[in-house]
Amino acid sequence: MRRRELAEFLRHRRAAVLPGEVGLPASGRRRTPGLRREEVAWLAGVSVNYYERLEQARAPRPSPRVLDALGDVLRLAVEEREHAHRLAGHAPAPTAPPEAVPDGVRRLLDRLGPVAGYAINARGDVLAWNPLAAALLGDFAAVPTAERDVLGIAMRSDRCGASRGFAEQLAAQLREATARYPDDPVLRRRVELAARRDPAFAAAWSRHDVRYRTGLRKRVEHPDLGPVEVDCEILDAPGGLKLVLHSAAPGSSLDALAGTGSPDRGEWRP
Repeated sequence: MRRRELAEFLRHRRAAVLPGEVGLPASGRRRTPGLRREEVAWLAGVSVNYYERLEQARAPRPSPRVLDALGDVLRLAVEEREHAHRLAGHAPAPTAPPEAVPDGVRRLLDRLGPVAGYAINARGDVLAWNPLAAALLGDFAAVPTAERDVLGIAMRSDRCGASRGFAEQLAAQLREATARYPDDPVLRRRVELAARRDPAFAAAWSRHDVRYRTGLRKRVEHPDLGPVEVDCEILDAPGGLKLVLHSAAPGSSLDALAGTGSPDRGEWRP
């Protein structure tokens, strides 16, 4: 059980729930935003002392039933409920994110046409990509394998900097990943480095969000085409991976770029 992280997660989620959202009167002065601890305890059917100790990282492991009750009170989404259960130690913890890319995912990347796509694992490692992704975002093959992760590439790249929206998205993804893979040292080091180098990432990380937008508008500064506006979508893929797809309206500069990519499919072989 990861008591400190569970405590911080519950505190942040409690502060985000307004009294009126759970049927409580919103009148009266409140020193802090959101619900009071005693209100959460009463609504969840647990003692105030036990809930206070949960938020102080001093309580015994909460049962799945208690976590479900707290999830109802705190209006947690599905991914947030799963995150809370992992922090409490109610889910098996794999040692590291997968690094193998199924053949079907590779074939899909090859057949995306005017869509730039790459596959990542929970750590954010770029494992495979199509030629258009390399042409749009940069030559992934030229990046050392140990540094071939999306946040690090964005922070070092002149084409696509780590905007606030992108940093928030990555922080939420990696927050969920550290709960799923708590013993992965690479993931931990990556988060620590990003938090030191990027204030937007550090601020997002401190909020303990695990929900993120699966769609994001990006502006890519291409050395030949200039600014290219693309829509980025994140889809779940087989093998515990995610596909990151960049598309644009027909007739855009991305269509012109589609014929200039390297004929070789990029892939990372650790």
